[in-house]
Amino acid sequence: MARVEPHHTPLHFKRSPALCSKTTRIWVEFDLPKNRWKIILRTGACAASVLLVSTLAFAQTPRPMQPKERPKVSEPISFANPHDLALAPKLAAREADWRIGPVVYQVMVDRFAPSRDLEAKRALYAAPRTLQPWSKTPTRGKLLPEQGLWTHELDFWGGDLDSLASKLDYVKSLDVDVLYLGPIHDAFTNHKYDANDYFKVSPEYGTRDDVKKLAADLHDKGMRLVLDGVLNHMGRNSPQFQDALKNPKSPYRDWYFIGPEYKMGYRGWWDIANLPDVKWETPAVQARLFGDPDSVIQGWLRDGVDGWRLDVAYDIGFKFLGDATRAAHRAKPGSLMLGEVYNYPEQWLGPMDGMLNITAGEVIYELVDGKVSGRQAASILERMVTDSDYEGLLRSWIVLDNHDRPRLANRLPDQANRRMAQVLQFTLPGSPNLYYGVEVGLEGADDPMNRAPMDWSKANDSHPEFVWLRQLTRLRKEMRALRIGEFRRLDTETLLAFTRYTDKVGELAVVLVNPTDAPVSEFLSVRDSKLMNNEPLKDVFTGYQTRLRAGLIRVEVPANTAMVLRPVLQDPAKDYTAYKRVQ
Repeated sequence: MARVEPHHTPLHFKRSPALCSKTTRIWVEFDLPKNRWKIILRTGACAASVLLVSTLAFAQTPRPMQPKERPKVSEPISFANPHDLALAPKLAAREADWRIGPVVYQVMVDRFAPSRDLEAKRALYAAPRTLQPWSKTPTRGKLLPEQGLWTHELDFWGGDLDSLASKLDYVKSLDVDVLYLGPIHDAFTNHKYDANDYFKVSPEYGTRDDVKKLAADLHDKGMRLVLDGVLNHMGRNSPQFQDALKNPKSPYRDWYFIGPEYKMGYRGWWDIANLPDVKWETPAVQARLFGDPDSVIQGWLRDGVDGWRLDVAYDIGFKFLGDATRAAHRAKPGSLMLGEVYNYPEQWLGPMDGMLNITAGEVIYELVDGKVSGRQAASILERMVTDSDYEGLLRSWIVLDNHDRPRLANRLPDQANRRMAQVLQFTLPGSPNLYYGVEVGLEGADDPMNRAPMDWSKANDSHPEFVWLRQLTRLRKEMRALRIGEFRRLDTETLLAFTRYTDKVGELAVVLVNPTDAPVSEFLSVRDSKLMNNEPLKDVFTGYQTRLRAGLIRVEVPANTAMVLRPVLQDPAKDYTAYKRVQ
C-alpha cells in the first residue's frame, strides 16, 4: 500500500453570537496507523460548531492517494498513423500466406540434373525413344502423323527426381521459395503433357515415394513443392482412353469426347491426335480428378505436395476450376491452385488462388521493345490491378519465359533490356516465375530448343547473369514491400513509375523504368505522405540519389535503365533524422 502523509484540513469560523463567543480554529487530522480521523480544537468552541465541523470533515474524508502512472522513457511508443493501423492486419495476413510473393523456380525433371545412375534405367529409353548426351542441344524433329507427335518429343536426357534432389541446396542458394516441377506423371513423351496415369510417376523419373521424399526435403529447407497438373487432356496411350475408344460399352466411354461427329473419332486438344480431351462434365471424372479424398488433386496434396499449377486452365473453365480449388483446400488448407491462363486476370482470380500472369509479362515485353510508352504501360498495369482481386494477383506468377516461350536470353538479347524486364518481373505485384537456366543465360528460341539441359558449368559467381539474378532474389528477400506491399501508379510523361509500399516508410520501393534510348529527366509526385522534405531516395543498384521537395522529386534516369529507389532514413554522419516520429 502507498504511504499517505498526515492530512491537515484547517477550517475557520467567523465570530457568531448565536454559535460561539469568539473565532474557533479547528484542525482535522487523519491518524494513519489507527486509520481514523481526529478533530483538534485550538481555541474554545461551542458544541454546535464541533458537530458541524465533525460532520463536514468526515463527509470529505479523502481516500489514500494513488501515485500517477507516467509512461517510462524506455517503453516503445507507436508512431503508426491511422492509415498504417488499417493496413497492418492485411499485411500480416499476406505475410502468413506462403503463396503470396514467393520466388518460384521451374524445372523440367528430364533436363535439370544428370542422372546419378543412368545405366540402371537405360532400358526405359528403348526405341522409338532416344537417350541424348547431356551436352547436346535439342533440335526439332519430324512429325509422326499416325502417332500425333514429333520425334523430338521422344528425345530424353535422363534427368530424374533423385538427381534433382541432389541440387536442392543449389536451388535454396538462389533464395527460391517454391520449386515447380513440369509434369511428372506416367506418360509416353519427354514433356509428360500426355499422361497415361495421373496416380503414378513416370518410371524414368522415379516413384511416388520419391515425390513424397522430395516434398519433405524441400520443407526441411524452407521451400514448397508445386506440381503441374495436365488434367484437361490425357495421352492417347492411356489404358482408359484406349478401352473407351474401342469399346462402346466401356465404363470410361463418357470420360472422353468420342463419336462420329469428331474427325478423328474423338476430340483432341487443339485437334492433336495424341491429346484426347477429358470430359470434366462427367461426375465420375470429377470424382477421380478432384472430388474423392484419394483423387488426383487431393491425393498428391495429402502426400506432401503444396499446390498445383493447372495446365491450360482456361480450357477447364470457371466452374470446374472453382470446384477443384475448393476440393484442394478441403484436403490441404492453404494449398495453392494456380492456372495457366492467357487471358485478362480479372475474373479468373475468383475460381483459383492465382494464375500465370502472362498479361503482365506481355506488357513488360511491349515496354522494353519500345512499342508502348512508360505512361501507357503504367495505365494498363494500374487498370489490371484495379480490376482484379489484388490478393489473387499477389498469388500469381509473372512469366517472362518458360517451356512454351522463347528463353529470355533469346527474346531479349540485349543485356540492358533483359535487366529492365527482370526488375519489373521482381517488383510488380506477384511472384517471379524463373525458368531453370535463366540464371546462366541458357538459350533456346522455341520448343524444343528452349528445353535444353541445364549448363552446370556456368552456375557460379563468375557468370554475370548468375550474379545479377542472385542480386534480384536477395533484393526480393530484403524488401518486404516487393513481396506483400500495395501498388500505386505514379504520374509520368515518359517513364514507367510506381511504388510498392507497406505500413512502414522505410520499406517503400519507388520503381522507375526508362525504356527509351535517351536519358530522361522527369518531375513527379511520389504520393507518400510520410516521405520527409529534403531527405534522399537512393537507387539500390547504382547508389544514385535524389532529394524530396514537399513529396516531389526530379529524377534523371539513364537510357534503357530501371531503378528501385528507397528512402534513406538516417544519415550515418548525423544524429538527427526527420523520420524519428513516423512509422
